[in-house]
Amino acid sequence: MDSEELLAQLADIHLPAEVSFWPPAPGWWILTALLFIAAGIAARKLYEKAEQRKACQYALTELENCLKRLGESTGQDKLLRYVNDVNTVLRRVALVKFPESNPGSLAGDSWVAFIRRTGDSSRLNDQLSAALSHGRFRTQIELDSQALHEMAHSWIYSVYQTDTSPSTELELTEGSRR
Repeated sequence: MDSEELLAQLADIHLPAEVSFWPPAPGWWILTALLFIAAGIAARKLYEKAEQRKACQYALTELENCLKRLGESTGQDKLLRYVNDVNTVLRRVALVKFPESNPGSLAGDSWVAFIRRTGDSSRLNDQLSAALSHGRFRTQIELDSQALHEMAHSWIYSVYQTDTSPSTELELTEGSRR
């Protein structure tokens, strides 16, 4: 037997089947699940941020409407109505952002202290503090309406821009009980 006959008797080499891409290995399933979870969390955060932005815009629009009603109204008590309207908008924002602190029950100096504690109150001077704390009980008031508007605008904006974590809300709740 010569070498060619021996080679002819050999069978061809059988290659293994090609590895398919389906089903993927368990690591790919885990990675896919983690990506879906991360995408869900990111979508939720974006949705919450959009809702916060929408709520902030709504509150600021209400504040602008208060200022517009002040310009359109006549009479001696128009400034008192404006102070009460602004106070109402501030309370609504406080009720939405800090429900655990029960801001609806606050009045007078504790209401002003709550405003100082929870947001940007750098523009809150003594005259504005007196107007917000006791304005609804007065018959006449002297006040710079533009300063009140700017203070309320900056407070609302700062409240919606800062994220209130549960620990911050707990501190606010404990602070309002003291």
